[in-house]
Amino acid sequence: MAKTTTQYICQSCGAAQSKWSGKCDGCGSWNSLVETQAVAVKKSLAARSVRPEKLSSIDVSKTPRIDTGIGDLNQVLGGGMVPGAVMLLSGDPGIGKSTLVLQLAARVAARLPVLYASGEESAAQIKLRAERLGLSAAELDLLSETSTDAVAAAVEAGEYGLVIVDSIQTMATEGLTGSAGSVGQITASAQLLQAVAKRRGIAMVMIGHVTKEGVIAGPKILEHLVDVVLYLEGERYGSFKALRGIKNRFGSTNEVGVFEMTDGGLAPVANPSEALLAERSSGAGSVVLATLEGSRPLLVEVQALVSTTVFGYPKRTAAGIDLNRLNLLAAVVSKRANLNLSNQDIYVNIVGGLKITEPAADLAIILSIASAFKNRGFKGSTVAFGEVGLSGEIRSVGQVPKRLAEARKLGFEHAIGPKFGSEGVGMSGVRTIAEAIDRALDHS
Repeated sequence: MAKTTTQYICQSCGAAQSKWSGKCDGCGSWNSLVETQAVAVKKSLAARSVRPEKLSSIDVSKTPRIDTGIGDLNQVLGGGMVPGAVMLLSGDPGIGKSTLVLQLAARVAARLPVLYASGEESAAQIKLRAERLGLSAAELDLLSETSTDAVAAAVEAGEYGLVIVDSIQTMATEGLTGSAGSVGQITASAQLLQAVAKRRGIAMVMIGHVTKEGVIAGPKILEHLVDVVLYLEGERYGSFKALRGIKNRFGSTNEVGVFEMTDGGLAPVANPSEALLAERSSGAGSVVLATLEGSRPLLVEVQALVSTTVFGYPKRTAAGIDLNRLNLLAAVVSKRANLNLSNQDIYVNIVGGLKITEPAADLAIILSIASAFKNRGFKGSTVAFGEVGLSGEIRSVGQVPKRLAEARKLGFEHAIGPKFGSEGVGMSGVRTIAEAIDRALDHS
């Protein structure tokens, strides 16, 4: 009998090694090698005769996008789901991924046949969740199965317009010996399901788990295989969730959908700015930021708390923004605005649980820190935005008219932003952070 050959596969990058070691030679991860049986693959020398197609002769007018029935989800996807597209939805545990896809499946099922394949829940559990969301009357086909081959066979046998797979990490194919969730099983399962979806022209949504670092669990090839990668983020117990497109072969990745968790599931927020500022009370350390999430302007509250440290080294804490960015901005304020923060603890929070990555948030963060340090509040009808350089200069940002229009819609009368490019749009432009702080405090 031939000896069984095993190899050690890295669960982070998929690299194979002939013997175990504590550190992966490919990506440097520690304790990530798992023993896996090597599967011999027979290669065929026979090649199929293929004929290329002219780009100009391909007709896509007969394959319109599928309306999800959820406006914000349509916007993030670029107008709806494309038939044959494979989408990966990821996010933290308990954030609402299964809730969102069940709502999606129920709405699409009113027009197209839908298969919901779950490796995590039984059909009865899905039914209970549907009853809680008021979707028990939806005409869904449910399949509680962890075998990728069985799911693929069910998809081939039916005439489905949408297939939900919850989740890809629970699926395993009989062609491999590794356990579900391993690098090999995730890759093989995703490839098998993708091939069926492409061949049959079926829109498919896979739910993906995340690691404790917040990245999608499994090999990076999973994100390359799919057409769309969506990420649902927000505080687990917070009201607002943001749906972002990380990758989209059929549209922009700049769009974001804002949802609120209700008794009936995730509901799109019609006016996110108004909802995010509903409980705001203007005071020291509170500044309203006019930011852009894709093409959508948003007004969010930036809060800062500055207090004298009781330790030898001041503490910096950030929620909703990058901590390294906060450290950089605190250094710029100390150097360029002559505010001594060397013995001050600084806490900055983006209210609502949203994560802001746009550089235009720099000025609002600095103004909130200065306001908290001086213990003086700004005028309640003031918004701020602008990128800050290391020299303390305020740099221009895009879509200024759109930001100001959103501010005026909610009753804000004054805006502080970059001097360059702000002429004629009703904004008070400043060149440096020192000037911005003085201008803002003059309006207090």
